[in-house]
This record gives sequence, C-alpha cells and structure tokens, in this order.
Amino acid sequence: MIRHARVLPVLLLAPLLLTACGSEKAGDPRPSGSGSAAAPAAAPDTGELASRAQAMGVAPELVYVTEAPGFTLAQQSVGVLGDEGFSATWVDGDTHALLRLAVDRGTITAGTCPEQPVGDLSDEHTTCERDGDAWYRTGAGRHEYALPEEEHVVRVSAETDTVPRDVLRAAALAAHRPDAAETERLLPSAEPAPATPVERGDLPPFGDGAPDNHVGEGG
Repeated sequence: MIRHARVLPVLLLAPLLLTACGSEKAGDPRPSGSGSAAAPAAAPDTGELASRAQAMGVAPELVYVTEAPGFTLAQQSVGVLGDEGFSATWVDGDTHALLRLAVDRGTITAGTCPEQPVGDLSDEHTTCERDGDAWYRTGAGRHEYALPEEEHVVRVSAETDTVPRDVLRAAALAAHRPDAAETERLLPSAEPAPATPVERGDLPPFGDGAPDNHVGEGG
C-alpha cells in the first residue's frame, strides 16, 4: 500500500440513498478525487513527479494514487493508459482481488455515462447511478466509481463479485495526487538503469585479455 489507510467516517461507509442516473440529493456525500479526500501529509514534488511521469509517457496531472485496507500496489501494473493517461492496480493480499485506478482525459455526464463501458467490451450494457459528484457504474461483471475532475476522469473499478461496493467507494474517496514520498514509491525513476557489464567466459583472467580459443584434445 502506498500509505497507511485513512479511517473514513462511518457515515461515508453507510448505505447511501442512491437515485436514478441524472438525479441527486443535496445532502448526499460527495466522492471526489481532490475535494473529498484528506490532503496529503506533504505537498507534491511537482518537478520529480513531472520528470518521472513524462519518462513513462504519462501526463503529470493525470497521476493519482489511492489506498484501501488490505490492498497493496502491484508495481508492475503502473503504466500509461491510452495516449497519456495513467493506470495502476492494487492487489488484496488475502483474496487476490484487484482494484484498478485509471485516469484519462475526458468527461462523463448523465448523457454520456451509459455510453462508456465499464469493462473492456464496448457492447456491454452500462448502468449509472449518481452518487454525489461521482457516478457509480456497473457492467460486464465490473463496477466502478467515476469521478469527474477538470478535463479528466478518475476511475476506480473492480470485479463486482470480488470487491464490495463500500470498499470501492472508499478507494474512490481516497484517490488523490501523490505527495513526494508517494511519487517515489509509485513511479519508476526517470534515470536510466546503469548498464551491467556482460561477463564473457572466454576471457582469461591473465595476459592481455584476448579470448581463449584453445581447442582441447580431440578437437
């Protein structure tokens, strides 16, 4: 996990009164990638974040991080999404359930929500429910919280039968821009790894180091 999980208020994890797509109650909690989550302990190191993200081909402003109890970042999953988006996956150490964070350019509205697939199959039916400022979406055996931000959408998704909705919602609430320490753990270094000399078994440890082409007895 990137950080110790925050303890969310019980109210945020209580069952919500959800309305149909396109409607909401004024008193509903407001899941949001930036406004609802607590501020990081340290300010983001924008220079280091930018250099690491750009080295991967990711737009720095699309890099987010999240957290959920029992889930740990799968480092090999961190990468570019589409042209310059960002994607990473967290794994539950006990159940091996996967929690995916994806951030990309675009918008989502009451009109476009049903047209955007939750899974990888574009012909699957998608249902949408308004949950504060976010959309709770289901389709193709998956469910997702989609959080509209400025010119991009933060999505936290999982398989419906492996990650409960309250866990998914809590992870969506926890999504935020990484601070310096989180950037260090989340993104690979922008510096290329040092080249490792290739060991040649035919170079003798003495003399001028010329290859040993001696042919043994019998050819």
